[in-house]
Amino acid sequence: MITIYHNPACGTSRNTLALIRNSGVEPTVIHYLETPPSRDELVALIAAMGIGVRALLRKSGTPYDALGLDDAKWTDDQLIDFMLAHPILINRPIVVTELGTKLCRPSELVLDLLTRPQQGEFSKEDGEKVIDEHGQRVSR
Repeated sequence: MITIYHNPACGTSRNTLALIRNSGVEPTVIHYLETPPSRDELVALIAAMGIGVRALLRKSGTPYDALGLDDAKWTDDQLIDFMLAHPILINRPIVVTELGTKLCRPSELVLDLLTRPQQGEFSKEDGEKVIDEHGQRVSR
């Protein structure tokens, strides 16, 4: 089972989803802007990723600045409240597999979470080649 917390308007999220599918797996896709995680789910995701709450906050294209979320006065619980009230503040994509949970930015980080090999060549939407014609990761 693979789950992706996905925003179809985000190129990184689309690339991550495409890499999962390129491994021959159809994941559970959660459009988290329409169906946000519960508080318990969000807390569990953050813990599973081993990151701080602030590391999951998205700044660009969100009310981050308008809400003054860069102020150190906000506790983790308060920041989670903001993410629940404004799901666009949750950075994406988050991928959950049997190998772990990760914020997949850049999208190729998802490769570390997949148990099945890539089925063929893959390039990101911007043309950057990630997987070669043999299904192997392209080194940079």
